[in-house]
Amino acid sequence: MKASLLTILRNARVPARNTCPPAGVMGSVPTPEGTPASPAATSAPVATVGAAPGGAAAAPGGAKAAAPGPIQAGPKQVGGDTTAGMLFGIGAYVMWGLLPLYFFILMPAGAVEIVANRVVWSLLFCALLITVTRSWRLFAAALRDRRILGSLALAAFLIAVNWLTYTYGVTTGQAVETSLGYFINPLVSVLLGVFVLKERLRPLQWAAVGIGFVAVGVLTYSYGQLPWIALTLAFSFGLYGFVKKRVGPKVDAVTSLSVETMVLAPLAAVAMVVLAASGTSTLTSHGAGHFWLLLASGVITAVPLVFFGASARRLPMTTIGLLQYFAPVLQFLVALLVFGETMTVERWIGFGVVWLALVMLTLDMLGTARRNSLARKALLHPAA
Repeated sequence: MKASLLTILRNARVPARNTCPPAGVMGSVPTPEGTPASPAATSAPVATVGAAPGGAAAAPGGAKAAAPGPIQAGPKQVGGDTTAGMLFGIGAYVMWGLLPLYFFILMPAGAVEIVANRVVWSLLFCALLITVTRSWRLFAAALRDRRILGSLALAAFLIAVNWLTYTYGVTTGQAVETSLGYFINPLVSVLLGVFVLKERLRPLQWAAVGIGFVAVGVLTYSYGQLPWIALTLAFSFGLYGFVKKRVGPKVDAVTSLSVETMVLAPLAAVAMVVLAASGTSTLTSHGAGHFWLLLASGVITAVPLVFFGASARRLPMTTIGLLQYFAPVLQFLVALLVFGETMTVERWIGFGVVWLALVMLTLDMLGTARRNSLARKALLHPAA
């Protein structure tokens, strides 16, 4: 069991390349080996094992022996990695999807106290993770690099906004709207691809974005105002993903999480002191169970991220893209079935329009993945 846990933690040290394709937000699709399929990569000639540098097979009695080729993973290993990746990915998104239940248990703690405790205790857990994975040199290197530190500081600010908004929504009886934020997040990623990365959208992507705008209009009418919780969650997390995408190849998951937490920790500590001084803190005033539940926020924050890192190394981007819907679906079900939040007819229509846009995005993603896969096969096995 101990060896298995150490393996998971070490896997999380490797940058999740599957989730950070260099071509753009909705661009290339990784190959089964986990590297993005780009024109440069797929146009290179493929050498067979045992081939001489010039391309011809080396004769058995030749003067120069061919350099041994890379050892290819067998079907059992690939299948095992895929199964493990699916289990890690489902585990991560299920934990994120059930997070509202944890916040519900922590009441009467408010959003600021929950997030402050989440940051402070996550810092301690991150220190433990760095020690177990022996990543202190990587952590120090990230702090010395001003560009990496600046990017992760910006990411920390964006995720703090996301966490505060999400926790506020759940603890004030608006969990349905928080789920909406993560449903429309893929649409925000597409918009970032257009306006920030100057990407060109395919027809189905344009249709999905247009339908998404219609959905926001319907939901604005239903709520009587802009669904600001959902939009704040979608844009803060979309921008967070964009910043992390830029820095991702340079920093592993554990180091990235640790630096972000370290940046937020002083503010979180100040918030906890202010709450305690004003008599509004619940950390030590609601019994031992409440105290330990708040301290557990560090583990509850970090474990899904470690699982996600282990999953991202093993699965293609398309599979990760489909798994991400687990979280908002579970959040939506918890809001309706456990918290008893109501859905008007207009809101059902608005959510239905959002889901239609997501179906179109998913179809486009799957179609693109299939075309890229066929193109790779054609390059690897050209017709005689």
